[in-house]
Amino acid sequence: MAPHPEGGWYRETWRHEQFVDTGQGRRRLATCVSFLLQPGEVSAWHRVRSPELWLWQGGGPVIVSTGGTGNAPGKAVAHELHVGGQHLVEPDEWQTARPAGDEATLMACVVSPGFDFADFSLFDDVAFDDGIAS
Repeated sequence: MAPHPEGGWYRETWRHEQFVDTGQGRRRLATCVSFLLQPGEVSAWHRVRSPELWLWQGGGPVIVSTGGTGNAPGKAVAHELHVGGQHLVEPDEWQTARPAGDEATLMACVVSPGFDFADFSLFDDVAFDDGIAS
């Protein structure tokens, strides 16, 4: 796995062989990565132009928080994923994630149309707040 710019670790595991034209250019029909967060690691607030399906794969539970589609993350809504858990993040919706406890957590993230770093943006000007009291 390689370090991800948002934090955590990732490895692309699948790219659909077909392409689709989008307003941002040609993209794979869909892509999937494995995404790992170690205890204490946080996925920074970010957004992707395509819908992203988070699927819990193993380890401890994960908190995936969403914060609207405005110019900056808004009030966070937290979603805890564990065995069998999944959550769909809408296109351009701000999102962040962290392990819910002291165990690493592994997710699969499926993006369609497929992920491209040209469609990804980080929000660097806000401290991490996932709406969950520690």
